[in-house]
Amino acid sequence: MADIIRLLPDHVANQIAAGEVVQRPSSVVKELMENAIDAGATDIQLIIKDGGKTLIQVVDNGKGMSGTDARLSFERHATSKIQKAEDLFNLNTKGFRGEALASIAAIAHVEMLTKTEDDEIGTKIKIEGSKIVTQEVVVAPKGTSMLVKNLFFNIPARRNFLKSDQVEYRHIADEFHRIALAHPQVAFNFYNNGSDVFQLPGNDFRKRIVHIFGRKTDEKLVPVEEETQVVKISGYIQKPEFAKKSRGEQFFFANNRFIKSPYLHHAILGAFEGVIRPGTHPGYFLNLEVDPGTIDINIHPTKTEVKFDDEHTLYAMLKSTVKHSLGQFNVVPALDFEQDQNLDTPYSYKNKQVGIPQVVVDSSFNPFETVKPSKSNSGGGGYSKPKVDGWENLYEGLETTVDSGVSHLEFESEVVNSSIFDGEKEVVDHSTTTFQMRKKYIITTIKSGMVVINQSRAHQRVLYENFLKNITIKEAISQQLLFPLTLSFSTSEINILKEIKDNLCTVGFVFGEISDDGVEISGVPVLVVESEVQMIMEQLISDFQQEVPGDSFSQSDMLAKTLAKTLSVKTGETLDEFSQVKLVNDLFACKETTLSPFNKKVYITVTENDIERKFI
Repeated sequence: MADIIRLLPDHVANQIAAGEVVQRPSSVVKELMENAIDAGATDIQLIIKDGGKTLIQVVDNGKGMSGTDARLSFERHATSKIQKAEDLFNLNTKGFRGEALASIAAIAHVEMLTKTEDDEIGTKIKIEGSKIVTQEVVVAPKGTSMLVKNLFFNIPARRNFLKSDQVEYRHIADEFHRIALAHPQVAFNFYNNGSDVFQLPGNDFRKRIVHIFGRKTDEKLVPVEEETQVVKISGYIQKPEFAKKSRGEQFFFANNRFIKSPYLHHAILGAFEGVIRPGTHPGYFLNLEVDPGTIDINIHPTKTEVKFDDEHTLYAMLKSTVKHSLGQFNVVPALDFEQDQNLDTPYSYKNKQVGIPQVVVDSSFNPFETVKPSKSNSGGGGYSKPKVDGWENLYEGLETTVDSGVSHLEFESEVVNSSIFDGEKEVVDHSTTTFQMRKKYIITTIKSGMVVINQSRAHQRVLYENFLKNITIKEAISQQLLFPLTLSFSTSEINILKEIKDNLCTVGFVFGEISDDGVEISGVPVLVVESEVQMIMEQLISDFQQEVPGDSFSQSDMLAKTLAKTLSVKTGETLDEFSQVKLVNDLFACKETTLSPFNKKVYITVTENDIERKFI
């Protein structure tokens, strides 16, 4: 039998490795910017075009490389970060595997321009698909410039799987935020398609957060500081009232490296337990400094998944530190049972001027005067019962019996919500009988039996088709606000709103000025209450961050789904008879009646035969 096992060529091995290291353009941005950080750069520029598909360029003022090092850096497992296996447990650099540049060069056109401070001239290398095209000596400034063009040019299948330019740009922006937050002392410049996105000067951690997420973020931050033998915790958490449904502003950094840890995130949620609404997530920017020997980052090529030696101790310390900060800065109301309430100033005396107490003397008071007790006073005290003239008039009009007034008594009842179907009541067919059960289901009769409808899912289906129709026809009705609303968002959230602004206008939203950290809304759809606008916008941004739709139809569909889910009648709301009948009629007038927009069953049918079988 012939031998069948053979070594793969280097360019094939590099393409296979690139599948793990380079998943999308944001992976290239991460690797190149981390190399610039490791090179000691104090000023880094990031330039991208077409979501990173056409161009990714990172320019730094680091220490640069010699001609030999520049050529060797594109070989697999060539690195200056470690020398032996023991170095893996004492890492102080971002990269250490020596696979990034080799993987990037295998699936793109790469140009490197580099020069050290001691050299008079620099080196320029061009590589296409792991093949070195040219290497020449050129004049260059100190530092390194890495230019990556035509990503996945030789792997069409991988290139076809990339999302739209807006989606890929959003992933790149996320990586930029993580690296810029981890190194606030480094200046960063970010350019997208020739326009400035961020100009971040070197600064402290708090100012870096404000520069990225907007000026309004400064008032939301609460400092966190704790140092123990196990870990040093520093950074900021956001006040409980600013907790959001989305998870866009949660950052953990371990030894200046962004990490993802659901376990530690649970510790933060535990510290905020009872002070934030259910289903919301607090924002935090926390740095964890631990001994490099107690953390393992060599788990996944992305290096965002780490393993701590003693996670339980870290969990307890993190939870108690955040709780301490919330109490120390009076963010959470405290109960002091030892304080004497008699020393508190009443509200009615708050604004009164302090004066000398006046002595009031009753000149007619005689302590030796005796008062004879009245015979009619059954209490036996020394005071007589005052006489009231005409006391019989108090009982006039009470000759009727007590039972006759009971029918006019009114008791407090549950609030009935009928506002979801205000309008043309005459078009509703009241011939059908409806009944609301458990404030969740609407039961209505049909010829063969009855139908049990989930009121929330049914309303979602009705609203979904109405919103989708408005987006398609673009004839939505909006109500103007007397005073425009100004909502604050981060830069990334503002970019999402700009993407979906046209679709939001088609359903009835009217926008005013949109700045870098806020948006003005002067009109809302008819079904939207002014107090719900902030919640709707946060839910929209959260859904778009998680789903990241590409084409315009996906955006319209997601927008209609989010609005339907947010504005639909919820379980636990009481509907009057008119709303019940109108909901049933509108549901069966939809194109799809059996499923909600989220593919959940809307109703079930119980026939007369099904009921008869129960009595057998």
